[in-house]
Amino acid sequence: MRANTNTNASTGVDVATVTDTGAATRTDEIAATGAVARTGVITDAGAATGRDAEGTAEGAARGRRERGRGVLEGAFALLDALRRNGDEAGVTELALACGVPKGSVHRLLDQLVGVGAVERVGNRYRVGPQLYRLGQAWEPHPGLRPAARLPLQRLRAVTGASVVLVVLREEAALTVGSVPGDLEPLLPVRNGLAFRLDTAAGKALRGPRASGAVLDREDVMEGVCCASLPVRTPDGRTVAALAALVPAGRRLDGLAHAVAGAGAAITRALAGGGGGGRRRPLPPTALVP
Repeated sequence: MRANTNTNASTGVDVATVTDTGAATRTDEIAATGAVARTGVITDAGAATGRDAEGTAEGAARGRRERGRGVLEGAFALLDALRRNGDEAGVTELALACGVPKGSVHRLLDQLVGVGAVERVGNRYRVGPQLYRLGQAWEPHPGLRPAARLPLQRLRAVTGASVVLVVLREEAALTVGSVPGDLEPLLPVRNGLAFRLDTAAGKALRGPRASGAVLDREDVMEGVCCASLPVRTPDGRTVAALAALVPAGRRLDGLAHAVAGAGAAITRALAGGGGGGRRRPLPPTALVP
């Protein structure tokens, strides 16, 4: 190894060149214009490349997450549009309802059909069986729906009323149990139906009532009357409301008494474990996973 020092006449810069076996490996330039301008600048290309790659990877991952959220939100928007439609809908209808391009709607629907969340009927679509099964697994309060099943049926049999069990969700009284009654032609009831909180059922949900039912004498809908009471757990917490809807002209005092009895039956069933007695599960051989 040898070191040679040469002076550049035009710039007055001393250049120190270190050579090994005749090949230059590094050149350190020291500028002497009254002050040192730069000394031994070494660029770590490997480190810079690593940082760039890391930033690129993080950006790509962030983009994938955002795209994933976008796809998921789009899929749920389509499912909600199908729910609100109440029956079958076509690609054009769904695209207009969701504000999504038809091509994107078609791709999302194909994926949803593939997992059973949506069914295709010709050129139209409807909510699928897998989504129904998943929805049935939701329990707003442990044991509430099994505890209410028989009391709702008995209340309907005694009064002829359309009966609903509602819980408070997203500023609405959401129906989680229902039995159609005499009002069915005028006001069909079904699970998933959401009532406003200024209805009798909504009022019964919102605040504790020491006694007495919330009565609606055609206040919300002409031709429909209602009696509603909160449903409480054994320790006194309100977890739902029970409402019986009847045609106008029916006496509501007797209806309110029947609703109170059904609500008490639900509370007793919750105290006993939510099933209203010992239940025998179906044998696994009779069920499909």
